[in-house]
This record gives sequence, C-alpha cells and structure tokens, in this order.
Amino acid sequence: MRKRSVAMLVFVLILSLLVAACGGSGGGSGNSSNPGGNSGSSQAGGSNAGSSGSGEKVTIKMFQFKVEIAEQLASLIEEYEKLHPNVNIELETVGGGADYGAALKAKFNSGDKPDIFNNGGFSELDLWIEHLEDLTDEPWVANLVDAAKPPMTKDGRLYGMPVNLEGYGYIYNKDLFAKAGITETPKTLDELRAAAQKLKDAGITPFINGYAEWWVLGNHFINIPFAQQPDSEAFIKGLYDGTAKIPGNDVFNQWVDLFDLTLEYGQPNPLQTDYNTEVSEFAIGKAAMTQQGNWTQVAISETNPDINIGFLPMPINNDAAAMDKLPVGVPSNWVVHKNSPVKEEAKAFLNWMVTSDIGQRYITEEFKFIPAFTNISAPESVLGQLAADIIKYSQEGKTLTWNWFKFPNGEASSNLFADTMQAYIGGQISKDQMFERLQKSWEEMSR
Repeated sequence: MRKRSVAMLVFVLILSLLVAACGGSGGGSGNSSNPGGNSGSSQAGGSNAGSSGSGEKVTIKMFQFKVEIAEQLASLIEEYEKLHPNVNIELETVGGGADYGAALKAKFNSGDKPDIFNNGGFSELDLWIEHLEDLTDEPWVANLVDAAKPPMTKDGRLYGMPVNLEGYGYIYNKDLFAKAGITETPKTLDELRAAAQKLKDAGITPFINGYAEWWVLGNHFINIPFAQQPDSEAFIKGLYDGTAKIPGNDVFNQWVDLFDLTLEYGQPNPLQTDYNTEVSEFAIGKAAMTQQGNWTQVAISETNPDINIGFLPMPINNDAAAMDKLPVGVPSNWVVHKNSPVKEEAKAFLNWMVTSDIGQRYITEEFKFIPAFTNISAPESVLGQLAADIIKYSQEGKTLTWNWFKFPNGEASSNLFADTMQAYIGGQISKDQMFERLQKSWEEMSR
C-alpha cells in the first residue's frame, strides 16, 4: 500500500466512524481532538504554562493503564521535563491484567489522587464526572476528530482528551497462512473454520487465546455480539429497561459458534495464557492468529521485526458483508482531576503532548498510535501494518462500534462477564447457563 498520511486519511476515518456510531451516545458528535494557534514547533508547552514558569517546583502525578507504551511514555515525559525543569511528572502504570479501575478507586480512597489519569467514557464518565476538570476550552479541542468526542461529552461539555484511535480483531501471521496454503483471507465463520483446519493440518496452531485476561473476554470479545446487533444502541437500551435479553438473542447464539471455534482450534489451557504470553508467543510464530489490537504493534515488532501481519474480522456467521468489519473506537481518554493543585500544569503537559513536534513524533513513531487529531500526521509505514489495516477498514466504512463503556458500572460488569465466560471455557457451565449469568450480571449491575 502506498504511503498516505493520517492527516489525509482522517476525514474518511471520521465519516466511517460516525456511521458506525450513529445513534451511539447522546450528546456530542463523534470521537477525537487538538489545538488551534499552537504550532508543532511550540516545544515550550504553549500558553498553559501555569505556575511552573515561576521557579516553583511542581509534581504532576500521572496514572495510566497502557502497559504497551509505558517505557515510551516515560521517555516522552523526560523530554518534557528537560524543557520544563520546574515540572516533575511521576508516571505510574497499572494494567496488563491488573484491574485499573479498582486500582484507581483505591488511589482516590487513600487520598493519593492522581492529577492525570485514564477514563473510558460513557458509563465510566458518569462514574467519575464529579472528579473531572472541564476541558472544553482547551486549545487542542480545535483539532479533535469529531468521531472521538461522544464518550467524554456530557451536557455539551468535554471532559477528556482522546488518547488515540484503535481497532482490534484477529491479528494473523501472513507467512504462516501462506505456508498452510491459505490464499484468501477468511471473512465468514465457515471460511475461518476452513482456514483453521488448514493451519492445523500443516502442523500450525491456529489460535493463541489470551483468555486469562478479563478485558480480552469481558470487553473486546463480548463486544462482538453487541456490535453485531441490528441496532446495538437499541439493544443496550432494551437491556437497561428490560425489553431485551441476552438469553434467546440470535446474535449471541451465533457468537458462541465463534467462541467454540477459537477453543477447538486454540492452544491448550487458554485460561493460563495472559496478555504478555499471548503476544510474545504469537510474535515468535507459535500460532497463526490471536485476538488483539493495533496497540500490540510495538511489542510484536520488538520481538520479531520481520513478522508479516495483518487483521482479520471476527465473524459469527456467513454473511460476508456484515462480518467483514473491525471494531474501531477510542480506547481511553486523558482526564485531569478538577481539584488538583497542579491542574493547570497538567493541562499544559497534555496540550504540549499533542501540539509539539516532540510529542507528535512520540505519538506516531514511538507509540504507533493512530492519532485522534487532525494536526498530527504520519505515513502508514511509520504506524505499522496493523494501523494500516485499521485505517483501510475505516476508509471503507467497515467498522463496528465499541460498547463496553456503556455497560452498567463500567469495568465491574466487564469483570463479571469475563468470570462467566471463563467458567464456560473451563466447562463448568453450559451455553444457556452462560447467557443466564450474563443477563443476571447486567440486571444486578444496573440497579
């Protein structure tokens, strides 16, 4: 694929995501952002310098969950501190299997409240809004992609800066597919099953499943039957008001066929495989497919720089047009604690991160992020093969919505869903029992 800048592609990306999210969240118009009047050459931090320019030493506590960029983010912070010697940013990362939401609540309960932290939006925004600074008038908002706004918009006000745009599906090893004689990428459930059988016949493990991780199951995998509903927003509303149910739902029944396929053609003991093991073993060629997102690009490439990878959809039936889609959305947002004594300095750092040459370079070249900002551009060759596929699917309007941020009580529901799905994986409950438990969890968390 010839090189195109994300800036050139973002307009189409906006349109495709808007279509995918139509009717998705009340309030707001989409998902993304950036600043006006502050050019990329403004490396001194823009106009929100706060008291850090007075000579007084300030410390900003930053608490985040994206383990895959922890080292790179620490390096970016060092760059900022060199330019702002009076600012010290303490970075703490909790993720990769740990419950970030629980850890964040523990921080607040102990009084050790971070100044900058992550929020997923929608129901999670509602849980935390009393603690969040209104960022509507920040300079970067002028360049925010519209499709990134809804998760963090309430009553017309914006409370978070999108970290980036992401997508997920089945990452596949193109060379292993070729070795097994697979010439066409599968887009339907039957095609995926046929590909898995060819891989197995060639002595290649088709799937490595990281089913030890609650979020792989309780966020990403269970999102598929929500996103594939004829009207996902109406279905979720129906679950809340009691007019819709998971048991007996045709889409959920179809989804279990995909679930069973991954178990049949996956590695032994998937409940013992965590995120790091899943990604590293996929990277070294121990399996041909794994359910993950473009956020794994850095880790995979570091482990195996020569790997040839791309995305496959996650089909639950044989309707090729409906199945050939990838879930694309905003994974999280940077938020600022509204009662922080250094909130102006915190906002200045966030602004610098998306407006300075240094910050933009880290976002694209080091983080391998698809920017949620129209003023940040990078060739697809810089972002990697996985981001290129996400952009391609978005260009073509072949995207699905992210819905786990709309679950009742946020991560708490996702964890309960994951527990139930793990019980199914372990053979402790049947399909029907799984559906009943999922329904019960939704009802209990909605009260």
